Amino acid sequence: MTPTRTRGLAAAAALLLCAAAQAEAPSPAPALNTDPYLWLEDVSSERALDWVRQWNDLTTSRLGALPGFQQTSKAIREIVDSRERIPFVEKQGKYVYNFWKDAGHPRGVLRRTTLERYKSSAPKWDTVLDVDRLARDEKENWVWHGMNCLKPKAERCLFSLTRGGGDAHVVREFDTGRLQFVSGGFALPEAKSDVNWVSRDRLLVATDFGPGSLTSSGYPRIVKEWKRGTPLQAASVVFEGQPADISASGYADEYPGVNREFILQSTSFFTNDMYYRHAGKLVKLDKPNSATAFTFRDQLLIRLRADWNTGGKTYLQGSLLAIGFDGFMAGKRDFNVLYEPDATRSLQSVTATKSAIVLNEMVNVRSQVHEWRMQDGKWERRTVSTPPYASVSISPVDYLESDSYFMVLNDFLTPTSLHLGQVGTDLRQPLKSQPAFFDASGLKVEQQFATARDGTRIPYFAVMRKDVKFDGNNPTLLYGYGGFEISMRPTYNATVGRAWLEKGGVYVLSNIRGGGEFGPRWHEAALKEKRQVSYDDFITVAEDLIARKVTSPQHLGIMGGSLGGMLVSVAALQRPELFNAVVSQVPLADMKRYHLMLAGASWIDEYGDPDRPDEWAYISRYSPYHLLDKNRSYPPVFFTSSTRDDRVHPAHARKMVARMQEQGHQVLYWENMDGGHGGAVNGEQQAKLYGMVYSFLWDRLK
Repeated sequence: MTPTRTRGLAAAAALLLCAAAQAEAPSPAPALNTDPYLWLEDVSSERALDWVRQWNDLTTSRLGALPGFQQTSKAIREIVDSRERIPFVEKQGKYVYNFWKDAGHPRGVLRRTTLERYKSSAPKWDTVLDVDRLARDEKENWVWHGMNCLKPKAERCLFSLTRGGGDAHVVREFDTGRLQFVSGGFALPEAKSDVNWVSRDRLLVATDFGPGSLTSSGYPRIVKEWKRGTPLQAASVVFEGQPADISASGYADEYPGVNREFILQSTSFFTNDMYYRHAGKLVKLDKPNSATAFTFRDQLLIRLRADWNTGGKTYLQGSLLAIGFDGFMAGKRDFNVLYEPDATRSLQSVTATKSAIVLNEMVNVRSQVHEWRMQDGKWERRTVSTPPYASVSISPVDYLESDSYFMVLNDFLTPTSLHLGQVGTDLRQPLKSQPAFFDASGLKVEQQFATARDGTRIPYFAVMRKDVKFDGNNPTLLYGYGGFEISMRPTYNATVGRAWLEKGGVYVLSNIRGGGEFGPRWHEAALKEKRQVSYDDFITVAEDLIARKVTSPQHLGIMGGSLGGMLVSVAALQRPELFNAVVSQVPLADMKRYHLMLAGASWIDEYGDPDRPDEWAYISRYSPYHLLDKNRSYPPVFFTSSTRDDRVHPAHARKMVARMQEQGHQVLYWENMDGGHGGAVNGEQQAKLYGMVYSFLWDRLK
């Protein structure tokens, strides 16, 4: 049965885009129970898919007819298919590997070269796996999902492929010498697996072993040791977690001469227990369950998410501690403090090279880099010189054998560049540089601070023309996220540049609480019952932009994805008078049922448990699906999602659209029927999606 078509949506959409061509749309479904749109949770039912196709036809017709759509889509396609993009690499054995997509390889090709050849301006690449060809040969919708190689030589790798771009993937063993899959080698069917090498003939495997083997979040809870030449069913159980856990996994240290195996039990999204597998037994590490731990040769490093009182001392939330592994297991607690945050500083990432730990911190949302090395039994720190306003990312070249590392630099207006750094020196060898995909000569960047209701200063960046007039008439796009301790950093976004900035628009990136810009405290300020803080911060930034006359409600639009999709939905529902366009991508929306759909249960630590009345009391106040009010007027909303997203269920967006349509609000919807959580898997899909997004925004806000 498919939904009948009525004039209801056509009338609502006509309010949104009067100049667009007419098209029919699906009507609301009849009530099945207290939630009339539960049927949209059946992802691939013909009824639901027919509803999706009708919406896609309508939205493509309307947004595709806008004056700027063709030009914007073409510009985005040129960017994503450009051969001048940086081919980022990872070193495996004697080669560096790159996964590359372009117009001739829309699904992508895994290729490799040597590091020395890579340093040249036009390196010669050897094809390892052509995913387009594999998809044609096997008649499967394969999307590349990654590789895991056996150190140090990487003669064997585990390749992961997903159907349509979801998180669930198949695993196959690949011979990098013969450039072919290993006949009779290690292979796993489609699942959200975690699999790691112990030796050439042994793996630690966490996967779907059958009924009862997954957590309530849909991830593996059982870890087994799997030996070559034996069926997966014969693998021996190493660890078994609880159904209420998030997941379990196992891995082995790869350092030469070190024989250590670990089990990681993720008891919630932000807590874990770690076990050392030694002499046939599992020994639990005595660390806070909110802390993460990892080894660096003979050292154990512990990163704290909360204050820790141990050994007669208090170590602060956000710190990084180091201690000899054997000493720690023997009961010693004389830690070296490699990092301690303050009100403006937070640790963003930790990278290991052969002999050093490289720390990337943010100071007021700007990057700084430090190296720590053990010298004569003592840790010594050196600060690395970097451009003052650049966003910096660090990754090792080969942490087993080299002190070299890759450094990526960019900012809002400076194209991304890749450099080869070396521990102990500020000299860096430029390797690759991305071309300027948009004209930034007339642009500037400002960092401003909006004052929240409680007096907290909320940073945000605004990218605009140097000659901008603060008269309230500038088309302005405000972006935000605000969750899971993820930081929003200044980065070069060619799509924003071509589709928005070059037209004269203002782009604003907010650093609201819930993110990681100032470490765990910034994140915890918006957890669970405090979630409204992140929405208030976002609204505060919007109000500040209006007060400073950067823009006005008529010209202000907002956009976000995933948790950020929920952020902009809530902001628009709570303060509709502030905005004139909303783009909500792969969002959460039905917070009464989010924990029952796909990976949703894994986020209870972030949002709360809607099955508990005390927690639903605060969740209900920001659940977009439940905030909708037929008696209020909202700005037009463009929702996007993906049928193949197996992380955030597409029903969140679907149900929001259905209810908004029912209530007569202005709404459009487009669901990519591939794409996973990223929403698109190739250049054509990206160009279409973002062509519609930015055409919609410009039409509303100009």
